[in-house]
Amino acid sequence: MSPTFRAFKVRNYRLYASGAIVSNVGTWMQRVAQDWLVLELTHSGTALGIVTGLQFLPALLLGPYAGLVADRFPKRQVLTITQIFMGVVALVLGALTVTGVVEAWHVYLLALLFGVGTAFDAPTRQAFVVEMVGRDELANAVGLNSASFNAARLLGPALAGLLIHWIGTGPVIMINGVSYAAVILSLRLMRVQELFSPKPAAREKGMIRDGMRYLWRRPDLMMVLTAVFFAGTFGLNFQMTSALMATEAFGKGAGEYGILGSILAIGSLAGALLAARRVRVRARLVLGSALVFGVMVILSGVMPTYLTYAAVLPLVGFASLTMLTAANATMQLGIEPTMRGRVMALYMTVLMGGTPIGSPLIGWVGQEFGARWSLIAGGAMTVLGVLGSVLYFSRRSGIAIRPRLLPRPRLEVQPQSELLGEKAAVDAGSRVA
Repeated sequence: MSPTFRAFKVRNYRLYASGAIVSNVGTWMQRVAQDWLVLELTHSGTALGIVTGLQFLPALLLGPYAGLVADRFPKRQVLTITQIFMGVVALVLGALTVTGVVEAWHVYLLALLFGVGTAFDAPTRQAFVVEMVGRDELANAVGLNSASFNAARLLGPALAGLLIHWIGTGPVIMINGVSYAAVILSLRLMRVQELFSPKPAAREKGMIRDGMRYLWRRPDLMMVLTAVFFAGTFGLNFQMTSALMATEAFGKGAGEYGILGSILAIGSLAGALLAARRVRVRARLVLGSALVFGVMVILSGVMPTYLTYAAVLPLVGFASLTMLTAANATMQLGIEPTMRGRVMALYMTVLMGGTPIGSPLIGWVGQEFGARWSLIAGGAMTVLGVLGSVLYFSRRSGIAIRPRLLPRPRLEVQPQSELLGEKAAVDAGSRVA
Protein backbone atom coordinates (compact mmCIF):
# COMPACT_ATOMS: atom_id res chain seq x y z
CA MET A 1 0.00 0.00 0.00
CA SER A 2 1.21 3.52 -0.81
CA PRO A 3 2.77 5.32 2.20
CA THR A 4 0.25 8.11 1.68
CA PHE A 5 -2.68 5.79 2.47
CA ARG A 6 -1.11 3.31 4.90
CA ALA A 7 -3.70 4.04 7.65
CA PHE A 8 -6.31 2.47 5.36
CA LYS A 9 -4.88 -0.96 6.17
CA VAL A 10 -6.75 -0.61 9.49
CA ARG A 11 -10.32 -1.81 8.97
CA ASN A 12 -11.85 0.47 11.61
CA TYR A 13 -10.19 3.50 10.06
CA ARG A 14 -11.35 2.53 6.56
CA LEU A 15 -14.92 2.45 7.86
CA TYR A 16 -14.53 5.78 9.63
CA ALA A 17 -12.92 7.52 6.64
CA SER A 18 -15.67 6.27 4.31
CA GLY A 19 -18.38 7.76 6.50
CA ALA A 20 -16.39 10.94 7.15
CA ILE A 21 -16.01 11.91 3.48
CA VAL A 22 -19.78 11.64 2.98
CA SER A 23 -20.44 13.72 6.08
CA ASN A 24 -17.76 16.30 5.18
CA VAL A 25 -19.35 16.90 1.77
CA GLY A 26 -22.71 17.31 3.45
CA THR A 27 -21.27 19.75 5.99
CA TRP A 28 -19.82 21.99 3.29
CA MET A 29 -23.11 21.83 1.42
CA GLN A 30 -24.99 23.02 4.49
CA ARG A 31 -22.50 25.83 5.11
CA VAL A 32 -23.26 27.26 1.69
CA ALA A 33 -27.00 26.61 1.95
CA GLN A 34 -27.27 28.09 5.44
CA ASP A 35 -25.41 31.27 4.43
CA TRP A 36 -27.66 31.59 1.40
CA LEU A 37 -30.75 31.07 3.56
CA VAL A 38 -29.68 33.79 6.00
CA LEU A 39 -29.10 36.24 3.19
CA GLU A 40 -32.50 35.38 1.69
CA LEU A 41 -34.22 35.98 5.03
CA THR A 42 -32.37 39.09 6.20
CA HIS A 43 -30.35 40.55 3.29
CA SER A 44 -27.82 41.40 5.99
CA GLY A 45 -24.14 40.64 6.26
CA THR A 46 -24.37 41.36 9.98
CA ALA A 47 -26.91 38.54 10.38
CA LEU A 48 -24.52 36.23 8.57
CA GLY A 49 -21.81 37.16 11.05
CA ILE A 50 -24.17 36.49 13.96
CA VAL A 51 -24.90 32.98 12.71
CA THR A 52 -21.18 32.25 12.35
CA GLY A 53 -20.49 33.61 15.82
CA LEU A 54 -23.25 31.52 17.38
CA GLN A 55 -21.77 28.36 15.86
CA PHE A 56 -18.33 29.17 17.32
CA LEU A 57 -19.54 30.31 20.73
CA PRO A 58 -20.23 26.86 22.27
CA ALA A 59 -16.71 25.70 21.39
CA LEU A 60 -15.31 28.56 23.47
CA LEU A 61 -17.66 28.08 26.41
CA LEU A 62 -17.95 24.29 26.49
CA GLY A 63 -14.56 23.17 25.14
CA PRO A 64 -13.03 22.13 28.50
CA TYR A 65 -16.20 20.24 29.51
CA ALA A 66 -16.30 18.53 26.12
CA GLY A 67 -12.73 17.34 26.67
CA LEU A 68 -13.71 15.97 30.07
CA VAL A 69 -16.58 14.02 28.47
CA ALA A 70 -14.15 12.62 25.89
CA ASP A 71 -11.88 11.33 28.66
CA ARG A 72 -14.66 10.07 30.93
CA PHE A 73 -16.73 8.06 28.43
CA PRO A 74 -16.04 5.71 25.49
CA LYS A 75 -15.37 7.95 22.53
CA ARG A 76 -17.18 5.80 19.99
CA GLN A 77 -20.38 6.15 21.98
CA VAL A 78 -19.92 9.90 22.45
CA LEU A 79 -19.40 10.34 18.72
CA THR A 80 -22.53 8.35 17.93
CA ILE A 81 -24.56 10.68 20.17
CA THR A 82 -23.06 13.87 18.73
CA GLN A 83 -23.64 12.71 15.14
CA ILE A 84 -27.28 11.91 15.89
CA PHE A 85 -27.73 15.28 17.59
CA MET A 86 -26.22 17.29 14.73
CA GLY A 87 -28.15 15.28 12.16
CA VAL A 88 -31.44 16.02 13.91
CA VAL A 89 -30.61 19.74 14.10
CA ALA A 90 -29.87 19.82 10.36
CA LEU A 91 -33.08 17.94 9.54
CA VAL A 92 -35.16 20.35 11.65
CA LEU A 93 -33.66 23.38 9.90
CA GLY A 94 -34.19 21.74 6.51
CA ALA A 95 -37.81 20.88 7.34
CA LEU A 96 -38.55 24.43 8.51
CA THR A 97 -37.08 25.75 5.26
CA VAL A 98 -38.92 23.30 3.01
CA THR A 99 -42.27 24.08 4.65
CA GLY A 100 -41.67 27.82 4.27
CA VAL A 101 -42.06 28.69 7.95
CA VAL A 102 -38.39 29.32 8.73
CA GLU A 103 -37.47 32.67 10.27
CA ALA A 104 -34.13 34.23 11.12
CA TRP A 105 -34.42 33.39 14.83
CA HIS A 106 -34.89 29.73 13.92
CA VAL A 107 -31.56 29.78 12.11
CA TYR A 108 -29.87 31.55 15.04
CA LEU A 109 -31.16 29.03 17.58
CA LEU A 110 -30.36 25.98 15.47
CA ALA A 111 -26.90 27.35 14.64
CA LEU A 112 -26.25 27.64 18.38
CA LEU A 113 -27.46 24.07 18.96
CA PHE A 114 -25.35 22.84 16.06
CA GLY A 115 -22.37 24.56 17.70
CA VAL A 116 -23.08 22.69 20.94
CA GLY A 117 -22.93 19.39 19.05
CA THR A 118 -19.71 20.44 17.33
CA ALA A 119 -18.14 21.51 20.64
CA PHE A 120 -18.51 17.98 22.04
CA ASP A 121 -17.82 16.22 18.73
CA ALA A 122 -14.53 17.90 17.76
CA PRO A 123 -12.22 16.96 20.68
CA THR A 124 -13.70 13.46 20.89
CA ARG A 125 -13.18 12.93 17.16
CA GLN A 126 -9.61 14.22 17.33
CA ALA A 127 -8.76 11.96 20.27
CA PHE A 128 -10.49 8.94 18.70
CA VAL A 129 -8.15 8.81 15.70
CA VAL A 130 -5.23 7.35 17.66
CA GLU A 131 -7.57 4.75 19.17
CA MET A 132 -8.42 3.53 15.68
CA VAL A 133 -4.94 3.39 14.15
CA GLY A 134 -2.48 3.38 17.06
CA ARG A 135 0.53 5.64 17.59
CA ASP A 136 2.52 4.49 14.57
CA GLU A 137 -0.09 5.52 12.00
CA LEU A 138 -1.48 8.59 13.79
CA ALA A 139 0.35 11.20 11.69
CA ASN A 140 -0.79 9.47 8.51
CA ALA A 141 -4.41 9.30 9.68
CA VAL A 142 -4.42 12.99 10.68
CA GLY A 143 -3.14 13.91 7.22
CA LEU A 144 -5.77 11.75 5.53
CA ASN A 145 -8.50 13.32 7.65
CA SER A 146 -7.37 16.77 6.52
CA ALA A 147 -7.26 15.58 2.93
CA SER A 148 -10.83 14.32 3.25
CA PHE A 149 -11.97 17.63 4.69
CA ASN A 150 -10.34 19.66 1.91
CA ALA A 151 -11.51 17.32 -0.85
CA ALA A 152 -15.03 17.87 0.48
CA ARG A 153 -14.29 21.59 0.54
CA LEU A 154 -13.68 21.44 -3.19
CA LEU A 155 -16.76 19.34 -3.98
CA GLY A 156 -19.35 20.41 -1.39
CA PRO A 157 -19.82 24.13 -2.20
CA ALA A 158 -20.02 23.51 -5.95
CA LEU A 159 -22.53 20.71 -5.45
CA ALA A 160 -24.54 22.87 -3.08
CA GLY A 161 -24.69 25.70 -5.61
CA LEU A 162 -26.10 23.40 -8.27
CA LEU A 163 -28.61 21.74 -5.95
CA ILE A 164 -29.83 25.04 -4.48
CA HIS A 165 -30.60 26.12 -8.03
CA TRP A 166 -32.33 22.82 -8.89
CA ILE A 167 -34.20 21.82 -5.71
CA GLY A 168 -33.90 24.71 -3.26
CA THR A 169 -32.11 25.52 -0.01
CA GLY A 170 -34.15 23.34 2.36
CA PRO A 171 -33.53 20.01 0.63
CA VAL A 172 -29.79 20.71 0.51
CA ILE A 173 -29.74 21.23 4.29
CA MET A 174 -31.74 18.02 4.76
CA ILE A 175 -29.19 16.14 2.65
CA ASN A 176 -26.57 17.11 5.22
CA GLY A 177 -28.81 15.82 8.00
CA VAL A 178 -29.04 12.45 6.28
CA SER A 179 -25.27 12.38 5.62
CA TYR A 180 -24.56 11.91 9.35
CA ALA A 181 -26.00 8.43 9.01
CA ALA A 182 -22.83 7.43 7.12
CA VAL A 183 -20.65 8.22 10.14
CA ILE A 184 -23.07 6.58 12.57
CA LEU A 185 -23.09 3.40 10.47
CA SER A 186 -19.30 3.35 10.27
CA LEU A 187 -19.04 3.67 14.06
CA ARG A 188 -21.51 0.85 14.65
CA LEU A 189 -19.69 -1.48 12.22
CA MET A 190 -16.31 -1.09 13.93
CA ARG A 191 -14.67 -4.00 15.73
CA VAL A 192 -14.43 -2.69 19.26
CA GLN A 193 -11.84 -5.29 20.27
CA GLU A 194 -9.42 -3.81 17.70
CA LEU A 195 -9.52 -0.28 19.15
CA PHE A 196 -6.52 0.99 21.13
CA SER A 197 -8.61 2.60 23.86
CA PRO A 198 -7.39 3.51 27.34
CA LYS A 199 -9.59 2.93 30.34
CA PRO A 200 -11.91 5.94 30.74
CA ALA A 201 -10.62 8.36 33.36
CA ALA A 202 -12.24 7.93 36.76
CA ARG A 203 -14.43 10.76 37.99
CA GLU A 204 -12.49 13.12 40.26
CA LYS A 205 -12.76 16.70 41.43
CA GLY A 206 -10.86 19.31 39.44
CA MET A 207 -10.36 17.18 36.33
CA ILE A 208 -10.58 20.20 34.00
CA ARG A 209 -8.02 22.06 36.12
CA ASP A 210 -5.82 18.98 36.03
CA GLY A 211 -5.86 19.08 32.23
CA MET A 212 -4.89 22.76 32.22
CA ARG A 213 -2.11 22.21 34.76
CA TYR A 214 -0.82 19.22 32.82
CA LEU A 215 -0.57 21.31 29.68
CA TRP A 216 1.05 24.27 31.45
CA ARG A 217 3.72 21.99 32.85
CA ARG A 218 4.62 20.90 29.32
CA PRO A 219 6.44 23.91 27.80
CA ASP A 220 7.17 21.86 24.68
CA LEU A 221 3.43 21.51 23.99
CA MET A 222 2.69 25.06 25.13
CA MET A 223 5.16 26.28 22.51
CA VAL A 224 3.19 24.49 19.80
CA LEU A 225 -0.15 25.60 21.22
CA THR A 226 0.88 29.27 21.35
CA ALA A 227 2.15 29.18 17.78
CA VAL A 228 -1.17 27.69 16.64
CA PHE A 229 -3.05 30.38 18.56
CA PHE A 230 -1.29 33.24 16.75
CA ALA A 231 -1.65 31.58 13.35
CA GLY A 232 -5.33 30.78 13.95
CA THR A 233 -6.19 34.18 15.40
CA PHE A 234 -4.40 36.47 12.95
CA GLY A 235 -3.56 34.38 9.88
CA LEU A 236 -6.39 31.93 9.28
CA ASN A 237 -8.98 34.50 8.19
CA PHE A 238 -9.06 33.54 4.52
CA GLN A 239 -12.80 33.97 3.99
CA MET A 240 -12.67 37.60 5.10
CA THR A 241 -9.26 38.61 3.71
CA SER A 242 -9.87 37.06 0.29
CA ALA A 243 -13.24 38.81 0.10
CA LEU A 244 -11.57 42.14 0.89
CA MET A 245 -8.80 41.55 -1.65
CA ALA A 246 -11.17 40.40 -4.40
CA THR A 247 -13.58 43.32 -4.03
CA GLU A 248 -11.46 46.24 -2.82
CA ALA A 249 -7.95 45.56 -4.09
CA PHE A 250 -8.85 44.00 -7.44
CA GLY A 251 -12.44 45.16 -8.09
CA LYS A 252 -13.77 41.64 -8.71
CA GLY A 253 -17.18 40.10 -8.04
CA ALA A 254 -18.60 37.14 -6.17
CA GLY A 255 -17.60 34.65 -8.87
CA GLU A 256 -13.93 35.58 -8.74
CA TYR A 257 -14.06 35.52 -4.95
CA GLY A 258 -15.45 31.98 -5.00
CA ILE A 259 -12.65 30.84 -7.29
CA LEU A 260 -10.09 32.02 -4.74
CA GLY A 261 -11.57 29.66 -2.15
CA SER A 262 -11.20 26.69 -4.49
CA ILE A 263 -7.62 27.65 -5.37
CA LEU A 264 -6.75 27.86 -1.67
CA ALA A 265 -8.31 24.44 -1.11
CA ILE A 266 -6.08 22.92 -3.80
CA GLY A 267 -2.98 23.92 -1.83
CA SER A 268 -4.55 22.72 1.41
CA LEU A 269 -5.35 19.33 -0.11
CA ALA A 270 -1.79 18.97 -1.39
CA GLY A 271 -0.44 19.84 2.06
CA ALA A 272 -2.69 17.28 3.71
CA LEU A 273 -1.66 14.51 1.30
CA LEU A 274 2.03 15.26 1.81
CA ALA A 275 1.48 15.27 5.58
CA ALA A 276 -0.06 11.83 5.28
CA ARG A 277 3.22 10.48 3.84
CA ARG A 278 5.29 11.50 6.87
CA VAL A 279 6.25 8.71 9.20
CA ARG A 280 7.51 10.97 12.00
CA VAL A 281 6.42 14.43 13.03
CA ARG A 282 8.46 16.83 15.14
CA ALA A 283 7.45 20.08 16.77
CA ARG A 284 9.96 22.05 14.76
CA LEU A 285 7.90 21.18 11.67
CA VAL A 286 4.95 22.93 13.32
CA LEU A 287 7.01 25.99 14.17
CA GLY A 288 8.79 26.14 10.80
CA SER A 289 5.62 25.75 8.77
CA ALA A 290 3.89 28.36 10.97
CA LEU A 291 6.66 30.84 10.16
CA VAL A 292 6.46 30.00 6.45
CA PHE A 293 2.69 30.41 6.62
CA GLY A 294 3.02 33.87 8.15
CA VAL A 295 5.54 34.93 5.50
CA MET A 296 3.32 33.63 2.68
CA VAL A 297 0.34 35.54 4.07
CA ILE A 298 2.43 38.74 4.02
CA LEU A 299 3.58 37.96 0.48
CA SER A 300 0.01 37.45 -0.69
CA GLY A 301 -0.85 40.89 0.65
CA VAL A 302 1.65 42.62 -1.64
CA MET A 303 0.74 40.80 -4.84
CA PRO A 304 -0.03 43.41 -7.52
CA THR A 305 -2.78 41.64 -9.49
CA TYR A 306 -5.64 39.22 -9.01
CA LEU A 307 -3.78 36.49 -10.93
CA THR A 308 -0.56 36.83 -8.90
CA TYR A 309 -2.59 36.82 -5.68
CA ALA A 310 -4.38 33.65 -6.81
CA ALA A 311 -1.02 32.08 -7.70
CA VAL A 312 0.27 32.53 -4.14
CA LEU A 313 -2.84 31.13 -2.42
CA PRO A 314 -1.98 27.42 -2.98
CA LEU A 315 1.31 28.04 -1.15
CA VAL A 316 -0.59 29.68 1.70
CA GLY A 317 -2.96 26.72 1.88
CA PHE A 318 -0.10 24.24 1.71
CA ALA A 319 1.77 25.89 4.61
CA SER A 320 -1.35 26.22 6.75
CA LEU A 321 -2.29 22.53 6.41
CA THR A 322 1.28 21.42 7.03
CA MET A 323 1.24 23.42 10.26
CA LEU A 324 -2.17 22.20 11.42
CA THR A 325 -1.66 18.49 10.70
CA ALA A 326 1.78 18.52 12.33
CA ALA A 327 0.42 20.38 15.37
CA ASN A 328 -2.45 17.92 15.75
CA ALA A 329 -0.16 14.88 15.62
CA THR A 330 2.41 16.49 17.92
CA MET A 331 -0.18 17.26 20.58
CA GLN A 332 -1.71 13.78 20.48
CA LEU A 333 1.56 11.86 20.50
CA GLY A 334 3.05 13.93 23.29
CA ILE A 335 0.34 13.47 25.95
CA GLU A 336 -0.88 10.81 28.33
CA PRO A 337 -3.79 8.77 26.88
CA THR A 338 -5.99 9.59 29.88
CA MET A 339 -5.46 13.32 29.25
CA ARG A 340 -5.98 13.21 25.49
CA GLY A 341 -9.59 14.38 25.40
CA ARG A 342 -9.03 17.34 27.71
CA VAL A 343 -5.83 18.47 26.01
CA MET A 344 -7.31 18.17 22.51
CA ALA A 345 -10.36 20.14 23.67
CA LEU A 346 -8.02 22.92 24.82
CA TYR A 347 -6.18 22.68 21.50
CA MET A 348 -9.42 23.09 19.54
CA THR A 349 -10.50 25.96 21.80
CA VAL A 350 -7.20 27.77 21.22
CA LEU A 351 -7.30 27.11 17.47
CA MET A 352 -10.86 28.39 17.02
CA GLY A 353 -11.18 30.62 20.07
CA GLY A 354 -9.07 33.43 18.67
CA THR A 355 -11.41 33.92 15.71
CA PRO A 356 -13.82 36.28 17.55
CA ILE A 357 -10.77 38.33 18.56
CA GLY A 358 -8.66 38.23 15.43
CA SER A 359 -11.33 38.55 12.74
CA PRO A 360 -12.79 41.89 13.93
CA LEU A 361 -9.28 43.27 14.51
CA ILE A 362 -7.97 42.22 11.10
CA GLY A 363 -11.23 43.44 9.53
CA TRP A 364 -10.76 46.84 11.17
CA VAL A 365 -7.18 47.02 9.85
CA GLY A 366 -8.46 46.27 6.35
CA GLN A 367 -11.18 48.91 6.63
CA GLU A 368 -8.92 51.64 8.00
CA PHE A 369 -5.69 51.00 6.08
CA GLY A 370 -6.76 48.97 3.05
CA ALA A 371 -7.36 45.33 2.18
CA ARG A 372 -3.68 44.54 1.69
CA TRP A 373 -2.86 45.52 5.25
CA SER A 374 -5.31 42.95 6.60
CA LEU A 375 -2.98 40.29 5.20
CA ILE A 376 0.29 42.05 5.97
CA ALA A 377 -0.72 42.68 9.59
CA GLY A 378 -2.13 39.16 10.03
CA GLY A 379 0.99 37.55 8.64
CA ALA A 380 3.28 39.78 10.70
CA MET A 381 1.41 38.98 13.92
CA THR A 382 1.68 35.28 13.10
CA VAL A 383 5.46 35.47 12.57
CA LEU A 384 6.04 37.55 15.71
CA GLY A 385 3.81 35.29 17.80
CA VAL A 386 5.58 32.12 16.66
CA LEU A 387 9.02 33.59 17.30
CA GLY A 388 7.91 34.84 20.70
CA SER A 389 6.55 31.44 21.69
CA VAL A 390 9.79 29.72 20.69
CA LEU A 391 11.95 32.16 22.65
CA TYR A 392 9.79 32.16 25.78
CA PHE A 393 9.01 28.47 26.15
CA SER A 394 12.42 27.21 25.06
CA ARG A 395 13.99 29.48 27.70
CA ARG A 396 11.45 28.40 30.32
CA SER A 397 12.11 24.72 29.73
CA GLY A 398 15.84 25.04 29.16
CA ILE A 399 15.62 23.15 25.87
CA ALA A 400 17.20 24.03 22.57
CA ILE A 401 15.32 25.98 19.95
CA ARG A 402 15.19 22.85 17.76
CA PRO A 403 13.92 20.24 20.19
CA ARG A 404 12.56 16.82 19.46
CA LEU A 405 9.21 17.17 21.15
CA LEU A 406 7.53 13.81 20.86
CA PRO A 407 8.22 11.94 24.11
CA ARG A 408 6.44 8.64 24.42
CA PRO A 409 3.74 8.74 27.09
CA ARG A 410 4.43 6.82 30.26
CA LEU A 411 1.18 4.89 29.81
CA GLU A 412 1.23 2.53 26.86
CA VAL A 413 -2.22 1.65 25.52
CA GLN A 414 -3.26 -1.92 24.79
CA PRO A 415 -5.86 -3.05 22.29
CA GLN A 416 -9.20 -3.62 23.93
CA SER A 417 -8.95 -7.34 23.22
CA GLU A 418 -6.17 -7.43 25.85
CA LEU A 419 -8.06 -5.25 28.30
CA LEU A 420 -11.21 -7.38 28.39
CA GLY A 421 -9.61 -9.93 30.69
CA GLU A 422 -8.55 -7.40 33.31
CA LYS A 423 -10.15 -6.94 36.70
CA ALA A 424 -12.12 -3.83 35.61
CA ALA A 425 -14.91 -5.82 33.95
CA VAL A 426 -17.41 -3.01 34.35
CA ASP A 427 -15.23 -0.61 32.39
CA ALA A 428 -14.62 -3.19 29.68
CA GLY A 429 -18.31 -3.94 29.37
CA SER A 430 -19.12 -0.27 28.99
CA ARG A 431 -16.86 -0.08 25.97
CA VAL A 432 -18.74 -2.75 24.07
CA ALA A 433 -21.74 -1.38 22.24
